[in-house]
Amino acid sequence: MSKRRVFAGNQLRALRTRRGLLQTEMARALGISASYLCQLENDERHLTPALADRLRAQFPVDWEDLAPDRQDLLADALRQAVADPLLPATLPGEQIERVAEQFPAFAEQFVRMHAIHRRDRQRLEMLDEALGSDSVAAGITGGRLPWEEVRDWFHLANNYVDLIDRRAEVLARELAADQASPSIDRMEAWFAARGVTIDYRPGGPLRLFDPVQRRLVIDSSQPVESSRFQMAYQLTAMALEQDIAAIVEDTLLASDAARELLTVGLGNYAAGALLMPYEQFRTAARALRHDVDRLRQVFGTSFEQTCHRLSTLQRPQARGIPVFFCRVDMAGNITKRHSATRLQFGRFGGACPLWIVHEAVAIPDRIHVQVAEMPDGVRYVSIAKGLVKPSASFYRPPRRYAVALGCEAALASEFVYADGLNLQRDEAVARIGASCRICPRDTCDQRAFPPSDKAIMVDPSQRDLVPYRIGEG
Repeated sequence: MSKRRVFAGNQLRALRTRRGLLQTEMARALGISASYLCQLENDERHLTPALADRLRAQFPVDWEDLAPDRQDLLADALRQAVADPLLPATLPGEQIERVAEQFPAFAEQFVRMHAIHRRDRQRLEMLDEALGSDSVAAGITGGRLPWEEVRDWFHLANNYVDLIDRRAEVLARELAADQASPSIDRMEAWFAARGVTIDYRPGGPLRLFDPVQRRLVIDSSQPVESSRFQMAYQLTAMALEQDIAAIVEDTLLASDAARELLTVGLGNYAAGALLMPYEQFRTAARALRHDVDRLRQVFGTSFEQTCHRLSTLQRPQARGIPVFFCRVDMAGNITKRHSATRLQFGRFGGACPLWIVHEAVAIPDRIHVQVAEMPDGVRYVSIAKGLVKPSASFYRPPRRYAVALGCEAALASEFVYADGLNLQRDEAVARIGASCRICPRDTCDQRAFPPSDKAIMVDPSQRDLVPYRIGEG
């Protein structure tokens, strides 16, 4: 079989234009001459597997969008599967290309088996941590509450629901007209056309819909971004009711409570997708290098809503950069979480005390930046911001929490918050873990308790910052 020659001139030119690079700059990044790049862009030379590997390494997100041939997607998927850390070594790019081209059925089966293995491994990790948690001692069957079951459903869906996202995007185009996002006036007109009146009242529930009287009550004491989100929730709950119901019906959730919570979760997802339509939001995020404050000004959303939406940009062939997102309350509980990166959050117990998110809770309305390394050696650039949601009364204390957002340090050039960091200095890196219960670090001075899978050794004649030493697993 003759080797397939791939020409990618249009895609290379589009990539370079998107990144605002001169031919000499892009050629330097790829380790080739400017004249060679010019020939590639004019389809006078074909793209070699080695050069394709360099493109993927230098421009991972762009390359996924601009792959010259959709047949290459199989090779990309195979490359990601073979790069699993559990496998002893990866394969050269040329070998992967050859397998994908000459044995496509085998490659597809391998990719599919790896995806099944990864999902099963995640489920086992969730179950293992649940069985080791206090929830079992408390008599919670299987160690998972309905809330956790739904949270895991979104995690295993990679926090992206294609049907809801695309339907909300179409609805947003109809409502927003020439604006980036549907305005309150346009949403109010949508409700009025369907005989629904909107009543703004201070105090009470954030949102209350009476289907009999066709009345939507919204708490007017909440910030305008929150009121707008509640309106978007009710709008998508009505417009996409059948789609949401069909997804819930197809799940294997164990209880009615979990199915109802998933319905609410999908409504929240749809509301975010309506206010921040996928392709517009993704394009703006790339152009603004994920500057959350600038993005929220464009789309009229809150800091938390914008961060959350960034974590859902997982549409095939149109992904955003992989990020993690979470929300932490004053007690250190993680009340929202998702990661499209290799970083995974602990499901039980508090988050790592060395993580900057805890400082952000104490010092709100300021963006804290940190470069951190997990026990597997992967480094991340993360931000955290403490937020205060006001209440309608002196007798109702405001809600205080922090949100965190981050990406792998390898993508720091896409993340505006990394601009002031020295990513090369080991001393500037915080060594963190998911949570003390599952963290393997045996020299951490901030441990709240030892890892659950290792013995501890206590020497009464010696006292360090941590009053025990951790043994072998």
